[in-house]
Amino acid sequence: MEEFTAEKLSQYNGKNQPTPIYISVKGRVFDVTSGSSFYGPGGSYEMFAGKDASRALAKMSKNDEDISPNLDGLTEKEITVLNDWEKKFEAKYPVVGRYITC
Repeated sequence: MEEFTAEKLSQYNGKNQPTPIYISVKGRVFDVTSGSSFYGPGGSYEMFAGKDASRALAKMSKNDEDISPNLDGLTEKEITVLNDWEKKFEAKYPVVGRYITC
């Protein structure tokens, strides 16, 4: 399985056509290109494209400071929300790699 650093993942942000759009959730990188109307340029979730969106999804936030793989300090409810998001991604999008922190 391919490994993605933050720098490598950032290349898959939907702005470099025809490069696919990738988002990481809980360490797994999903190809969300089929959802480009949401994650591509102009989409309501484009700020997550090419990034690990785990914390932001858990907190239901679109704030830049929350777009992070850091799950420290999340409440039990936020972890449940994140797990629900993860299930949605698993059902809709293929996993193409794993996110690694250096």
